[in-house]
Amino acid sequence: MKRQSICIGLLSLLSASVVFGQNWTETKSGNWSKVTNKNGQTLGYATTSGVKLLTDKGLAFKDLNKNGKLDKYEDWRLSADVRAKDLASKMTVEQIAGLMLYSKHQPIPVAANGPFAGTYNGKIFAESGAKVADLSDQQREFLTKDNLRHVLITSVKSPEAAAEWNNNAQSLVEGLGLGIPVNSSSDPRHGTRADAEFNAGAGGTISMWPGSLGLAATFNPEIVQRFGQIAATEYRALGIATALSPQIDLATDPRWNRVSGTFGEDPKLATDMARAYIDGFQTSTGANEITGGWGYASVNAMVKHWPGGGSGEGGRDAHYGYGKYAVYPGKNFENHFLPFLNGAFKLNGKTRMASAVMPYYTISFDQDKKYGENVGNSYNKYIIHDLLRTKYKYDGVVCTDWLVTADETAVDVFLTGKSWGVEKLTLAERHYKILMNGVDQFGGNNDSKPVTDAYQMGIKEHGAAFMRSRFEQSAVRLLKNIFRVGLFENPYLDPQISQKAVGTPEFMKAGYQAQLESVVMLKNKAKALPLTKGKTVYVPKRFTPAGRNFLGMETPEKLDYPISLAIVKKYFTVTDNPAEADYALVFIQSPNSGGGYDSGDVKAGGTGYVPVSLQYGDYTAKGTRDPSIAGGDPLEKFTNRTYNGKTAKTINSSDLGMVTDTYAKMKGKPVIVALQVSNPTVVQEFEKQSNAILAHFGVQDQALLEILTGVHEPSALLPMQLPADMKTVETQAEDIPRDMTSYVDSDGNSYDFGFGLNWKGVIKDARTSKYKQAIITLK
Repeated sequence: MKRQSICIGLLSLLSASVVFGQNWTETKSGNWSKVTNKNGQTLGYATTSGVKLLTDKGLAFKDLNKNGKLDKYEDWRLSADVRAKDLASKMTVEQIAGLMLYSKHQPIPVAANGPFAGTYNGKIFAESGAKVADLSDQQREFLTKDNLRHVLITSVKSPEAAAEWNNNAQSLVEGLGLGIPVNSSSDPRHGTRADAEFNAGAGGTISMWPGSLGLAATFNPEIVQRFGQIAATEYRALGIATALSPQIDLATDPRWNRVSGTFGEDPKLATDMARAYIDGFQTSTGANEITGGWGYASVNAMVKHWPGGGSGEGGRDAHYGYGKYAVYPGKNFENHFLPFLNGAFKLNGKTRMASAVMPYYTISFDQDKKYGENVGNSYNKYIIHDLLRTKYKYDGVVCTDWLVTADETAVDVFLTGKSWGVEKLTLAERHYKILMNGVDQFGGNNDSKPVTDAYQMGIKEHGAAFMRSRFEQSAVRLLKNIFRVGLFENPYLDPQISQKAVGTPEFMKAGYQAQLESVVMLKNKAKALPLTKGKTVYVPKRFTPAGRNFLGMETPEKLDYPISLAIVKKYFTVTDNPAEADYALVFIQSPNSGGGYDSGDVKAGGTGYVPVSLQYGDYTAKGTRDPSIAGGDPLEKFTNRTYNGKTAKTINSSDLGMVTDTYAKMKGKPVIVALQVSNPTVVQEFEKQSNAILAHFGVQDQALLEILTGVHEPSALLPMQLPADMKTVETQAEDIPRDMTSYVDSDGNSYDFGFGLNWKGVIKDARTSKYKQAIITLK
């Protein structure tokens, strides 16, 4: 009987192969094999990983767990949901804990020192003999020992190196356990290099676009969606399948040091831009689509920061202990949800909603009306469980911001723990509290032990079955984002194809055009612009004092031209003598007074809290809020964070002198100012000493010169108000958009939201009709 059964089984297999035949072909590409299924998915597997092929009905599948049979999660014909649930049920607690980790920042190759340092066989890269794309010791450890599968990539030496590193990482993890691939991610990486020259027929390292605030200044969601499509193509060529963007916080406080990463302060504009951005990143079409808009050209968008981080008290930022509190004096908490609820969670495209959300560090002060907690957003049950998960029914991945579970070491250090409000909890208790709120993932955590410790805490409180279900719930969410973009089928790249796919002439042209459309002309007195090519211009040098960058690293002082003279000379003759010049071109940046905290004030016996100034001259706060709305930190012995009576000094106050001194030297000849805007700026200090003003948000020098000389007509609009003075900055509410008195210039134009000039005058078009309306609200 047994022999008869074997014969029948063999006959069945034989007849199946005859009926279905082999509908796939295999070719080798470097250290991996490419398998093409006819009318099915293309597979890739490393020849060194131990993975073999399985066949069913003439089609090929990867035997990722090497058990010799086709499991549901290995069957690309099934839905991502079915596959994710099957795989989650097979994972150990330790494997799920690893899936919940998101690595610290990883440069390729890793740095020799500093916060992102690493080694290769115990040596720094330069002394190791390692290749650029080799995995570091630390990367190998967290991929193998900690089962980590989500990696944050920062700098890469080249597209080829990124592709090769991806292949090395994927081949390593493919041979481990259940064969779960790496899901690499990136913060925004498409900013401009100012001195780069655009050549219509040439490509580049990666396409260059204006920053988020510049994209918002176009008031054109179609441009933003096109950016998303191009950026996604380039990300996937680098092995990146998740974008830690867009940042859709409403920039309702003009002093916040992250305004430049937002789409501005207006809820409707930010909502439309958020939707377009995510649709561009997540949507695959044609042959690249697997199902439901997801596919091989898709990049998961991790939208940030829920529930909005733009209302830090005094404009301070929650990366630091001194900026941990978001306040709502205007009672406008819920309206900060709008870009999420009506944008990120209501896409026009088939993917329907952003696949992941990141809460901000902030304590949303006194907004928890149910449990009364003042803790960081990821720790807040009301904000995550009751609002995001339950009321608004968001079922995608929720990932904490980086280092929220680590210990705080100083109130004014960037790379310190940010466990705001739960400092007394243990490391395991912090992870447990976050998990119980409905968060799935821990940003910047390479170590799985606190997660497994939290699991054991849950067993004691709720039982093993409950905690197993809770872990699988997060695993399914995380795995779906990997399945939907095709990484389980083929995570491998051809480095040569990657090199050609990034920074193509078409992509560079699209980015450059967007830059041109992002520059706002604020002033054009007596039609000073456009300038005549070939004339003589004077460009003053710009002084940058010594200081520290946002990571706390020292930066040297320098005195240099603020623009590439090589590019300027393609349009004008350049002189160092104002008397010889027909025009002066002055390039300055928004005032930078720091983040609202001065350690020198602490050493002098003060609290450390000082104003954040948006003017170049010294600013002393008089009659400002006292006491502060919020305050308190384990490292401080007081709770009143007022800065009333304190003075702020800007480190680039010499920018103002560049304008006023040049105006005097030019003796009535035109002075043109190009202001790079990172925050709304008090332009009152220099507006009358200029004939024309361009505001930009980070563009190539060439783009500015093409507008200055009339090659391109300015068309952008202000995505936020420019304040009349610091008094209106102080009286506005941190949580209310568009509530300042805008500056009115000598031509009578108000620098309000939606203002901009073209050659004919004030722009009034379909964009201004649509967006210069009453501010929308959630209710």
